[in-house]
Amino acid sequence: MLFLFSAIPFLAFGQATPAEDSAWLVTHYTKKEVYITMGDGVKLFTAIYKPIDSETAHPILLNRTPYSIGPYGEDKFKAFWATPYMAYFRDNYIMVLQDVRGKYMSEGEFKDVRPYRKDKNGIDESTDTYDAIDWLVKNVTGNNGRVGAYGISYPGFYATMAAISGHPALKAVSPQAPVTEWFLGDDFHHNGAFMEMDGFNFYSSFGKPRPKPTTSNPPGFQYYTKDNYKFYLETGTLKNLANLLGDSIKFWNELYAHPNYDYFWKERNTRNFVQHINDSTATLVVGGLFDAEDCYGAWNLYRAIDEKAHNSNKLVMGPWSHGGWSRGTGEYLGNVRFGSKTSVWYHENIEKPFFDYYLQGKGSVDNIKAANIFFSGANEWRSFEKWPPASEENKTIYLHMNGSLSWAASPTAGDDIYNKYTSDPAKPVPYADGVHMARTREYMDDDQRFAERRPDVLAYKTDTLEEDITLAGPVIADLYTSLTTTDADFIVKLVDVFPDNFSYKESDGKGNGKDYPMGGYEMLVRGEVMRGRYRKSFSEPEAFEPGEITEVKYTLPDVAHVFKKGHRIMVQVQSTWFPLVDRNPQQFIDIYKCNKTDFVPCDIKIFCSKDHPSGIVLPVVAN
Repeated sequence: MLFLFSAIPFLAFGQATPAEDSAWLVTHYTKKEVYITMGDGVKLFTAIYKPIDSETAHPILLNRTPYSIGPYGEDKFKAFWATPYMAYFRDNYIMVLQDVRGKYMSEGEFKDVRPYRKDKNGIDESTDTYDAIDWLVKNVTGNNGRVGAYGISYPGFYATMAAISGHPALKAVSPQAPVTEWFLGDDFHHNGAFMEMDGFNFYSSFGKPRPKPTTSNPPGFQYYTKDNYKFYLETGTLKNLANLLGDSIKFWNELYAHPNYDYFWKERNTRNFVQHINDSTATLVVGGLFDAEDCYGAWNLYRAIDEKAHNSNKLVMGPWSHGGWSRGTGEYLGNVRFGSKTSVWYHENIEKPFFDYYLQGKGSVDNIKAANIFFSGANEWRSFEKWPPASEENKTIYLHMNGSLSWAASPTAGDDIYNKYTSDPAKPVPYADGVHMARTREYMDDDQRFAERRPDVLAYKTDTLEEDITLAGPVIADLYTSLTTTDADFIVKLVDVFPDNFSYKESDGKGNGKDYPMGGYEMLVRGEVMRGRYRKSFSEPEAFEPGEITEVKYTLPDVAHVFKKGHRIMVQVQSTWFPLVDRNPQQFIDIYKCNKTDFVPCDIKIFCSKDHPSGIVLPVVAN
């Protein structure tokens, strides 16, 4: 969930080079650093980049972040010239950055995903945003009285809280890859399973206490190996992982103290409060189809606003990793090519026109539909009046004992029709091929052949498709299973199997084409974990009865993908995904407190019979 401005050049709108833009920025803008006082007296450190041009009034665009608004000093400019945000400077926006309460140079106490206030006199991130906006419109000369807010990842949470603030000057907000909550789908838990690698790596630095305002970032944990699989396997239990951090990181300790979906997590779910968004505040929710951190947040925040608020609300999902639309051109992720400069297209056709219209009264938003979605596979943008599309129809594709996948369930009844594997926590299935230290972004569309070849991964495939199949919406895994123990995780992956002779056609920039071979590639389209104990309730976990056939049904984040004619659809089922997800000891015990000896192998059956038809519910739309 860490997101900072990238230093990768992004040239859009026919702009100059970063070097030319940097020179232009420092001669056409001034930077002022101020403390803005909140309602309770706490002062928040704020940087105001203001155009020298004073002939017209300018809109304010606000970004509130826990990741530092540095470099600090009025003579030191952030490297906006290396980002698409340079377009706003070229258009004379007043750009404002603020360290949130308790981080870097701001006063006060920081609280992770600070809950929405329980009473009208309390403080939260929405009241801090309200106070900041109120000060800005009253004290920054030359502003036009209209304010917008945006943020990616954790700052996406602050953007959502800005929308909830209700300030009348706030006209447009764009939460991007937004954190919405941390138990069901964003960052640190997915369906109750702990995403230990991301959590540990992030909090070993971010979570360290800050006794007083500072301009520096604390160092993270110093790993003894560059192999994350080795490190987490040898560290062993979550108890041992916690010992490496010590007792000073408050949120890490709170996370361990709340293993189930209780009040602690529910009060941090921003989707519970979006009904407070003013009708006059437009929202543009943005996310990546292949976001490894907050894919859940974008889809579900959009839905929540649509259901609870009455404002203009729009969704954009492109073929990007976490924050990928704000760095690079968006032409590829890992080995998968998308055929165009998707990030450039987004900024030119959606984000900039959105803010221009609501903050300057320029142009139109008529071409920005309710849902603006890139479909991988077909590599094209499509727009809809609602999401999922009205033409979407849920169809179940069934798993069969012989490893096939078809639209027809098995006609044969019986408890002896199943596939079986042994899940061994001592030899967990890696989440990606190869050796890595940092969690890769590319695993979200990586080749899955390495997993298919393991004996503890079940793979089911259709015949070669005779026509395109388009999916648009959430995917539902519906498994019938039995265990030899009392708990297990289930990872279901939806995979696009490319033809053996497939290759991308790429240009060398000189008018010549070349082949990029991808024959037999097994592209991960969507994968998600479910901690089995939460199959009936995230608040009240329940053990499995060994040997008893049990249904495990859960929803994966939405997909927008076309399985092309000549390809095949594959579904993989496994019970470890390491070290992306912590290892389940496969016993119904508190995973955060268990010992190394508590981890046991489990024989898992996936049933494929008429009376227990395991399948995947796919959101199919007409081509």
